[in-house]
Parts: sequence; C-alpha cells; structure tokens
Amino acid sequence: MSIEEDLQKKMTEKGVTLSIAESCTGGAIAAKLTRVAGSSRYFLGGAVVYSDSLKVDMLGVPAGLIQKTGAVSPEVALAMLRAVLEISASDFGIAVTGIAGPDGGTFDKPVGTVWIAVGSRGKEPSVWNLGAEGSRESIIEQTVEASLNHLLTLI
Repeated sequence: MSIEEDLQKKMTEKGVTLSIAESCTGGAIAAKLTRVAGSSRYFLGGAVVYSDSLKVDMLGVPAGLIQKTGAVSPEVALAMLRAVLEISASDFGIAVTGIAGPDGGTFDKPVGTVWIAVGSRGKEPSVWNLGAEGSRESIIEQTVEASLNHLLTLI
C-alpha cells in the first residue's frame, strides 16, 4: 500500500480532514494525495503560495514576519500551517516552504533547506528543517514523502 493510500485509509477511518499550504513543492503534495480515488473524503484542498505576496494575501502570514525571518524559516512554515488550519477548518494540516534549487540558495539557507510544519487542531505542531539533498526533483520528492510520513505517524 502506498503512503497516500495508507493515509487515506487512516484518515477516512478516523473521520478527519486535511488541508495543506505548499511553497517549494508547487502542489506536489496535493497531486500525490489526489492520485488516489476517494481522496475528497478527507482532503479538503490546499494553497500553492510560491510568492511572498500570496503567503501574505492568501494565508495572512504577517509581512513583517517574512521580512524578519525570510520566507524559508520555521516561523513562516508555522504561520502557514496555522493559517491553513484556520481557513479550512480541517483537523490536520501540512505546510512547506523551502529552496528546491538548483539556484536560490545562500550561505545561511542553501538549496535543500526546507521547513516542514505538520499539525492538528489544539496540539503543538512539529516543525523541522528537512535538509534535503540532490536535484530539484529529488528535493521536492523528499519533502512530499517526509511531510506525508510525519502526518501518518501523527494520526
């Protein structure tokens, strides 16, 4: 059974829902989930917020937070998670922001820096830096797998 099938089975058995906010993955998490027929029973949807302005305008991430920490930070990942949980009223959420490359990295935030936030309503979320390596495609895939695996352990 694939991770997306396992996730669907567990979430529908528990009667819980999921929403996501994606930046560096460009919708890859949503695409993986919706490949399985029946995903609409638990997956409410998500937002692909590549630009800082959409993080602010669509999700309500404070512009000052992005200016202070940068869009690729644990604080912004957490703000994205909290926003998607609030906007969607879903039980669980995933938010990712990072640098998939091959360019865009800096000394402080190299390519592969990916902050993932996974959580549920009323509980302390998990936020961590994946520190992915490899090609752009590999970094995106690692981010998708890590976020879904963590969600699976959470539920």
